Amino acid sequence: MHLHIRHETRYVYEEPVSYSIQALKLTPRTDAGQRVLNWRVAAPGERLEQVDPYGNLTHFVTLESPHRELRIVVEGTADIGLGDAPTEPGGPALPALAYLASTRLTRPDATLREFARRHLGRHPPSRATLMDLVAGVRSAVAYEPGITNVTHTAAEAVDLGVGVCQDQAHVFVACCRAAGVPARYVSGYFHGGDEGEVASHAWADAWLGDGTGWLSLDVTHGEVAGSRHCRLAVGRDYLDAAPVRGVRRGGGEETMTVTVSVSGGQGQQQ
Repeated sequence: MHLHIRHETRYVYEEPVSYSIQALKLTPRTDAGQRVLNWRVAAPGERLEQVDPYGNLTHFVTLESPHRELRIVVEGTADIGLGDAPTEPGGPALPALAYLASTRLTRPDATLREFARRHLGRHPPSRATLMDLVAGVRSAVAYEPGITNVTHTAAEAVDLGVGVCQDQAHVFVACCRAAGVPARYVSGYFHGGDEGEVASHAWADAWLGDGTGWLSLDVTHGEVAGSRHCRLAVGRDYLDAAPVRGVRRGGGEETMTVTVSVSGGQGQQQ
């Protein structure tokens, strides 16, 4: 399927900003399950492009002149759903064992360790056991926007019992790592079709071993990620794979608006 995506991020500041730098991970990955047909990144200022340690294409956008507004637009088409097998990202990649390390957002407490033991046990991971964990996380952390934010940890989301896709992915990743299964956070887009689902999304990858590789799992929708998902970036948690992160000097209060549209159609594969 071809997905046409347009993603606009706009910042408005109450006072002039003298300097700002943004790290943009807004270019879809080309791997075994998807390929980029065309893509453009439009943003003011100087731009530096590089691939980070996780294999994510990153654009650093720097503005050194006073500004009270910043507008970033990315748009293009990606061919997704090219295969149902777990995917490896293009470009340089860390070994799977690197994704056993916990982070502040994914550090398991006693509750998460017990949760992981109950769903994954001590057996080698399989699609069936990972889907059982997906069902468990969906039950423990109900999808409810407006309660959590990007600073909430996996343990806090379980305590609250609610969260969004980011929280559900963090809980899944934390449980996998607690059980000795390498896992990573994925940011990207979801095409809900007529269901009217959100377009900007997060899910997770779990490592099934050298013979199989990574399996992508969408906890929010309770499914293996595939023909409705377009991958942007991966990392240990949200902070590694966030679509936009930045720092600035000055500006006072800011207002940020994000508009994402995703439309799909059948494309001819070559």
